[in-house]
Amino acid sequence: MHAHCSFKAPEARPDLAALVAQLKQDGFVILRGALPAPKALALHDDLRERFAKTPFCKGDFYGTSTKRFGGLLKRSPHAEAFVMHEIILAIASQVLGPYCDRVQLNLTQALEIHPGEVVQAPHRDQDMYGGPKGSMEYLFNVMWPFTPYTTENGATLVYRGSNRQQPDAPYDVQSAIAAEMKPGDALVFLGSTLHCAGANRTNKPRTGMIIGYSLGWLKPYENQWLAYPPAIARAFSPELAALVGYCENAPNLGNYEGQCPSILLQEDVPEYLEAIDYVSPQQQAGLSWFKGRQGLPEAA
Repeated sequence: MHAHCSFKAPEARPDLAALVAQLKQDGFVILRGALPAPKALALHDDLRERFAKTPFCKGDFYGTSTKRFGGLLKRSPHAEAFVMHEIILAIASQVLGPYCDRVQLNLTQALEIHPGEVVQAPHRDQDMYGGPKGSMEYLFNVMWPFTPYTTENGATLVYRGSNRQQPDAPYDVQSAIAAEMKPGDALVFLGSTLHCAGANRTNKPRTGMIIGYSLGWLKPYENQWLAYPPAIARAFSPELAALVGYCENAPNLGNYEGQCPSILLQEDVPEYLEAIDYVSPQQQAGLSWFKGRQGLPEAA
């Protein structure tokens, strides 16, 4: 089957509420023309040498005729437009925002499925986390093609409605839907959605990238601070730096010496720092109430 759950962009901004509703209903949605195709092709051009030099993966999950590598924000200036896509970040706010103080970048991964690669085992990306499932989403991913994705060359296979099923529920392998796309399109799918890479039965590679977002208090799939240490992240915009992890989550989670780790992006970082509270408004209200009960003055 072919995917037909899609929205057209960017001539008219899609109805965000309708888009999110369909995403929650089906577990995935395709944004047609989310970015101009030349942007995807330019990013692909910047990554061609890396693709050529990257060895094939090892293991039954990654595939033995597939190439993967991360850190795309440092490999091409074109990657930021995809990571910071306005509609995608709006989806993040709706899907993940209720469960975290901040959303974080979970990964950027380029992948190339070569001829002869077999179909990947169906899986849910949320399974990387050990917490209870079904009450919230931990993450969602966006697949951006660099080459056309077709049923024949291994387009991502998604299982409609699987996000609303129990993780151990049986599924029909034949019911998978091939997310056929062109460069510039984007497949958005929830971490609870059953999916997999298809088999490449053609004589050319199928190439694209995954950009993922997750709850800010989770350990990210890709270690963002190793991928983008301060020397690299210093060149990012404040918004992008925060998305890759140079920020705190209330209360005081992910701090550096008691301060927001964005301080490491300054040219001169003081040797000695004062720890500064970073708490939610609700937590601050509770702290203020407690101090008031004790007759203590508020902190300056």
